[in-house]
Amino acid sequence: MTKRITIFTYGVICYAIFFATFCYACGFVGNIIVPRSIDSTPVIPMSQALIVNIALLAVFAIQHSVMARPAFKRWWTKFVPEPAERSTYVLFSSVALIALFVFWQPMGGTIWNIQDPVGRIAMYSVFGFGWALVLVTTFVINHFDLFGLRQVWLYLRGIEYTPLKFKVPGPYRFVRHPLYVGWFCAFWGTPTMTVAHFVFAVMTAAYILVAIYFEERDLIAHFGQRYVQYRRQVPMLIPRFVKRYTGGHEATETE
Repeated sequence: MTKRITIFTYGVICYAIFFATFCYACGFVGNIIVPRSIDSTPVIPMSQALIVNIALLAVFAIQHSVMARPAFKRWWTKFVPEPAERSTYVLFSSVALIALFVFWQPMGGTIWNIQDPVGRIAMYSVFGFGWALVLVTTFVINHFDLFGLRQVWLYLRGIEYTPLKFKVPGPYRFVRHPLYVGWFCAFWGTPTMTVAHFVFAVMTAAYILVAIYFEERDLIAHFGQRYVQYRRQVPMLIPRFVKRYTGGHEATETE
């Protein structure tokens, strides 16, 4: 029982760190409240800042993708208790983001700067919609499983973990990756696009497109024809509102 309580406590702590990191990320990208944001005052030359920022984004991308792959999970669970695997993934992702917040180097320079009040409100609305879509989507697919709490809770109760079934709820009927659509909106929705923000947005967009390729490959391997059929009927990121998925209430998200 002590082991179960320890793993459950570990999972709760990992989730708390994630949630605090998520909230800080919103302020970091939107230049809201936080002491150090994506557009704070530059302190080193732009060329050096670019190298540092690309390295930080690369570290996060590698960690986030490699640890999500089934082959890595099979190897990783030889050392990490299986009920704590997802919580550990969430913890490592949070630490990678925290490192990015701490060491990020603002770069100055402006790509665009919308002065019109209506335009600024529209861009802030896109920003807010993106963060809201990300959060809502996690609950649509099972927020607590995605961030490891369900796994440690079931282990605490002595109940065997069962993977989530393939489901297509809510926004998954219009796009295959609403979580990523939310990230796109959150990262590109700004009335003032600085060079640092632009680098961040471009790098994360490139990462998302690469991640989708590997994620869908894993989903096809796991769910077979069910996901192949779903992929044929539903667009990846840009919805077609004249036609939506009608093949049943089935879908999942792996990252």
